[in-house]
Amino acid sequence: MSGVNLNKVVKSYGDLEIIHGIDLEVHDGEFLVLVGPSGCGKSTLLRMIAGLEEITDGTISIGDRIVNDVPAAQRNLSMVFQSYALYPHMTVRKNLAFGLGNLKMPKAEIAKRVAEAAKILQIEELLERKPRQLSGGQKQRVAIGRSIVREPELFLFDEPLSNLDAELRVQMRVELAGLYQRLGTTMIYVTHDQIEAMTLATRIVVLQAGRVEQVGTPFNLYNYPQNKFVATFIGSPKMNMIEGKVNNKGLDLPDFGQISLPATAPKSGAIHFGIRPEQFTIVKSGSAEGDATSTGEITLIEYLGSELFLYITLPSGHIVLVQASSQTQYKTGEQLTLSLTAKNAHYFGEDDLRIPLYDEKK
Repeated sequence: MSGVNLNKVVKSYGDLEIIHGIDLEVHDGEFLVLVGPSGCGKSTLLRMIAGLEEITDGTISIGDRIVNDVPAAQRNLSMVFQSYALYPHMTVRKNLAFGLGNLKMPKAEIAKRVAEAAKILQIEELLERKPRQLSGGQKQRVAIGRSIVREPELFLFDEPLSNLDAELRVQMRVELAGLYQRLGTTMIYVTHDQIEAMTLATRIVVLQAGRVEQVGTPFNLYNYPQNKFVATFIGSPKMNMIEGKVNNKGLDLPDFGQISLPATAPKSGAIHFGIRPEQFTIVKSGSAEGDATSTGEITLIEYLGSELFLYITLPSGHIVLVQASSQTQYKTGEQLTLSLTAKNAHYFGEDDLRIPLYDEKK
């Protein structure tokens, strides 16, 4: 196994710089996920680690070796792409063995590695089939198996589940997590799907416009986002944002009124008040909870079986998303009173950076 170190890595196409001096350490044996919106540079970064893209400046190390000028074939890594890229005329067994044959590996060793990979991925009964006889999930397992047989020190995944339907994506996420637990090899995984990132990663790198916004565990990114972008990108559904004004009494929040803030809070200016859908409380008749309340109208209901989300239009016209009990029935047009607690919220200044107003035990 090997870790990976990126030191001030830059990628430019002519005068256009798309990766802006990224520093990143991938720990030996971890499952690191690169996540961000389309065009943020995550696949480009992965391809530079793989040796499929030249870097413009900086250094990339795999283990103790700087690999800037090392060809992809000599980096002892394996990459799984979005497309399966299986040889249609070959059986699964031959697809798995093909790369090892090119390395002039003894036939007995090839057979052993193919059998081990097939067992790990539970595709032993598919070895004599051809790709056209496989489902999408089976094809992706074969593509992953082709990487496993090489026994690389580093696995790279470039959105490997994006071609699968929703049910298969969930199944393959579970299988990839199990594979990581069994192999313990360093894995770097690219996705635009933050649910994949949250469920697979030991650590997540959030990218935007070729820059690292935050690196951390799924727990820390969800509960302690460093800036407004990370706060609204991580979490599904996304965090609600309400812009308030600080005055000598605290924070004046539209629709909810005054909220007291600790003495460490800014004394003036705007604060973006972030609150996740599950952090609202629906106030029942006659009860009073939280630090502030507001009444709004249900304009849309999303019923997802075990979860229920309500779109509530507040008096100002601002819409907030609220998670409610799926065991309670609601109707569009119904009036609901919401309450919030200041300590449960997230606060971001005019520079969009997090303001830690309360004790944070990470």
